[in-house]
Amino acid sequence: MDAAAVLAALVPSWSAVVVLLAYLGYLAAAGAVLPGKLVAGAVLPDSSRLHYRCNGLLSLLLLLGLTALGVYMGWMSPTVVADRGLELLSATFIFSVLVTFALYFSGLNSRHKSSSLKPHVSGSFIQDWWFGVQLNPHFMGVDLNQNCVTLGHIGMSPNTVFFFVRAGMMAWLFINLSLFAKSYLAGSANLSVILYQFFCAWYIIDYFVHEEFMTSTWDIIAERLGFMLVFGDLVFIPFTFTIQGWWLLSNKVELPLLAAVANCFIFLIGYLVFRGANKQKHVFKKDPKALIWGKPPKVVGGKLLASGYWGIARHCNYLGDLLLALSFSLPCGASSVIPYFYPTYLLILLIWRERRDEARCSQKYKEIWVEYCKLVPWRILPYVY
Repeated sequence: MDAAAVLAALVPSWSAVVVLLAYLGYLAAAGAVLPGKLVAGAVLPDSSRLHYRCNGLLSLLLLLGLTALGVYMGWMSPTVVADRGLELLSATFIFSVLVTFALYFSGLNSRHKSSSLKPHVSGSFIQDWWFGVQLNPHFMGVDLNQNCVTLGHIGMSPNTVFFFVRAGMMAWLFINLSLFAKSYLAGSANLSVILYQFFCAWYIIDYFVHEEFMTSTWDIIAERLGFMLVFGDLVFIPFTFTIQGWWLLSNKVELPLLAAVANCFIFLIGYLVFRGANKQKHVFKKDPKALIWGKPPKVVGGKLLASGYWGIARHCNYLGDLLLALSFSLPCGASSVIPYFYPTYLLILLIWRERRDEARCSQKYKEIWVEYCKLVPWRILPYVY
C-alpha cells in the first residue's frame, strides 16, 4: 500500500464511526447494568472511597457472544475490524482528542471540592490537557476514569467499570480476533499465528479475570484523566499492541517446533511472575498478615513487602510483563524488527517508570526505603539490573 492509499484509508468513514460509537456505547451500558463484584479502592485524601464494580469479564463474554451471533446470522463480517483498521484508528484518535478537550474545559469549570472532581490546574494548557484536570471526571453521570461506585461522605455516584482501560483491552482482543479470521479465511493461520493469538487472548482474558487487582495500581489511584491516558487506552494499546498480528497477516513465518516450545516457556514464566507478583501485592495491601508462599510475609518498616516476588526484585512484576511482551513478538521470527515494537517500547517505558517509582518511594518512605533497597538490591532483573 503506497502513501496515497494509506492517507486515503486514514479518512474515517461513517461506518467506522458507527462501529466505534456502538462499541463504546455497549461498554458504557454493560458496565452500568451487568452484575459484578464490588471491590473497595484506596481511601482518597478527602476520606472518600471508591468501590469498583468489576464486571469486565462478564461484559467481555457477552460482547463475544453477541459478536459471534452477528457473524453467524450474517449481520456482520468477522473481518470488519481488520478491513477498516486504518479508518477505525483515525476515528478513535479524533474521538480521543475531542473527549480530552471536553474533559479539560469541563474540569476547569468544576467547583467541586472532592478529591475525585476537584480541578488540579497548573496554568499550562498543554500540561493540564495532557495529564488531565480531574481524577475521576463524570460525563452524564458516568465516572469515566475508574467507572465506579463512590461511597463516602459525599454519597454515591452512578457506576460503570474502568471505562477507557477496559475499552482498550477489549479492543486489543477484538482486533486480534478479526485479524485471525482474515488469516483463517486466507488459509494462512499457521502455528505462528495461533501462538500469537493464544498468548494475547490469554493475557487479555486473564486481565479481566483479575480486574480487581487494578484497583490498587498507581494509574487508577493517582493518575488524572487527560489525553495521555485516554489516547494510551483507546488508541495506543489496541492499535500498536496488535502490530504483530498485522505483520503476520502479510508475512508468513514457519516457526520450528523447538522455537515454539521455547516461546511457550517464555510466555509461561512471564505469566507466572507477572500475575504472581501483582497478586501478592494486592493481597498484601488488603491483608498485611496474609501468607506469602506459605510463610508469614517479611515487612520492612511495617509498610513494604519484602517476601515472595517482592523479595527477589523491587519491580519483579515488570520483569514478568517484559517476558510476556517478548513472547507476543517471538512468533513473528527474526526477519524484521517491526513486530518487536511492543517489547522495545515496554522496556523503555518500564525503565522510565521504575526510575519514577523509585524517586517517589524514596521521598515517601525515606529511611524505610533505604532499608528495603539494602534488603532487595535488584530493581527488575536479579543480578543484572
